[in-house]
Amino acid sequence: MIANATISGNPLLIGKGLPPFEAIKPEQVVPAMTQLLAELDAELTSLEGRVVPTWGGLVEPLDRLAERLTWSWGAVDHLMSVKNSPELRKAYETVQPQVVQFMNKLNQSKPVYEAFKALQQGKDWSNLEPAQQRITEAAIRDAELSGVGLTGEKRDRFNGIQMELAEIATKFSNHVLDATKAFSLTLTSKEEIDGLPPSLTSLAAQAAREAGEAGATAENGPWRITLDYPSYVPFLQHSTRRDLREQLYKAFLSRASRGELDNTPLIERILALRQEQAALLGFESYAQLSLASKMAPDVAEVEKLLEELRGASYDAAAQELAELKAFAAAQGAPEASDLKHWDIAFWSERQREAKFAFSAEELRPYFPLPQVLDGLFALVKRLFGVTVTAADGTAPVWHEDIRYFQIADETDTPIAYFYLDPYSRPAEKRGGAWMNDCIGRAKITEAGKTTTRLPVAYLNCNQTPPIDGKPSLMIFSEVETLFHEFGHGLQHMLTKVDYPGAAGINNVEWDAVELPSQFMENWCYDRPTLMGMAKHYETGEPLPEHYYQKLLAARHYMSGTAMLRQLHFSFVDLELHHRYQPSSPETPAEVRNRIAKTTTILPPLPEDNFLCAFGHIFSGGYAAGYYSYKWAEVLSADAFAAFEEAGLENEEAIAATGKRYRDTVLALGGGLHPMAVFQAFRGRQPSTEPLLRHSGLAVAS
Repeated sequence: MIANATISGNPLLIGKGLPPFEAIKPEQVVPAMTQLLAELDAELTSLEGRVVPTWGGLVEPLDRLAERLTWSWGAVDHLMSVKNSPELRKAYETVQPQVVQFMNKLNQSKPVYEAFKALQQGKDWSNLEPAQQRITEAAIRDAELSGVGLTGEKRDRFNGIQMELAEIATKFSNHVLDATKAFSLTLTSKEEIDGLPPSLTSLAAQAAREAGEAGATAENGPWRITLDYPSYVPFLQHSTRRDLREQLYKAFLSRASRGELDNTPLIERILALRQEQAALLGFESYAQLSLASKMAPDVAEVEKLLEELRGASYDAAAQELAELKAFAAAQGAPEASDLKHWDIAFWSERQREAKFAFSAEELRPYFPLPQVLDGLFALVKRLFGVTVTAADGTAPVWHEDIRYFQIADETDTPIAYFYLDPYSRPAEKRGGAWMNDCIGRAKITEAGKTTTRLPVAYLNCNQTPPIDGKPSLMIFSEVETLFHEFGHGLQHMLTKVDYPGAAGINNVEWDAVELPSQFMENWCYDRPTLMGMAKHYETGEPLPEHYYQKLLAARHYMSGTAMLRQLHFSFVDLELHHRYQPSSPETPAEVRNRIAKTTTILPPLPEDNFLCAFGHIFSGGYAAGYYSYKWAEVLSADAFAAFEEAGLENEEAIAATGKRYRDTVLALGGGLHPMAVFQAFRGRQPSTEPLLRHSGLAVAS
């Protein structure tokens, strides 16, 4: 197969190693995937005819087949997220139906399914490792959830739904990217930029230059404000122009809700298709189908947890809004008695400055990206004994800003690698932050020699890029985001599981997958970690002690509001996927407004079309699973509490606890059920107490 790839010269057919991103062109996607899918189809047919219900006769050849598809399609999918273009979109959309078609055939293979069942019931079952048993059980479950038991018209309909859902999800995501890109606000007078920090005026001037205003400067403008987070968020926090804040806020919440980019009909279609899909598989709702492969036992148990947290946060959020209004009134704000959505970020920032005597912007100079990375890498050395070093220039990249790093163990032996794509590129890169799998850990046997293939992760953020000769100066929330994504990366990279089906994040129940990421965020407030990385980018001066104390004091600021916001999204997601009926007169937007009555303090505006940009549940993997953030945060807060109990000043105890965490949560991947993994680390069932304590909230009575 490698020979064919070499002859055709198509880099997407290499099938192993790091993808040669600089050589991949959109016009190569269709021929590569067409050839590859034809070969894989023939391989699957051959395997079905000779499949043996043993690990070597079933799982290993399936892994080889699946990984060839994952390598090629994964590279294309990654480029769709970070280097999107009309040409790449067209190629992706052309071949995507064929990919879905093949995946359906693979997942619904009766011979493969029966072989897995025979393996599970065979005499060698007890000889398999727990990870191998988990992989087998998951394969049986996933085949059943993929319609392996369907026949005739029902199977055809199920496959048609799968195809249409994949196509709509891509369209939904593209609409959000295009709508975000399409809006901008060009400011030309000093009065229009009143209150904006220098970091934003520099960014806005750079955006104006990129849009064709060659002479734009941070001092004299013009300034281009966009809906990209590094532009949008600070503008809402700092602009004194309430009318412009309103304009920007309304543009943001109405993204992808108008004209050719309107996602409203796509949402209704997605929900109808998912409901139909669930019914075909014998479930009463899509939420039940979703939870069939998750840690939470049922919808009732999820709602019980969400309601416990809602009870603890609702009154706190109401009190926070009342205090914010009182503060604004004390400042003589005419809008104080009737704060609108576009006022909240502005007055929250003013109140934070008054309460804690610092602003988020003041801290930027102390968090240049290179130093933050040094601090992050020092932390993982301290906790887990691994060393991270730069390996730039040794790997192909898709943009000049991409970094590449190596992770080595205590003996300086390389054990993993990762890419870091840190900066916002609104013209081609989707928003948000995420970790993805480039290469998974596995034992590889070639020419009679067995070696361990080392994992490689993609870490993607959308933080403020370097401007005007300065490094990327991060606000504290961007620091937390980087730590969060690195936590995902650690689970992928520090796995000890050698079977691809359970290595790293593979086969980890979705509602447990945020444990390692949210766990890492806690360390941003740890004194040695924070003070070790926070140094002024020009003077090298460490972060003054009073700033550290203020950061700690401000940690719980508006925490009721922040938690209630996440719970609102979680309740809406569950309602749409569990009780909502597409045939009912109530629209998805009306469902959201109904849920908002008990999950928001400020009800959504009439023109609020947030759902149209809610990619997590309509084009990502969080459908009927947004609650996972809170479910896993219970686990992550409790995991961090183990380090608190050990004593954060006791380095010996921290190292011992870190080793236990590495050997369980990070090493075991999807090889054990997440509850068994958690109990192996913690020695007991999880408790919600640490999460509420870390959030500064009391348990509702």
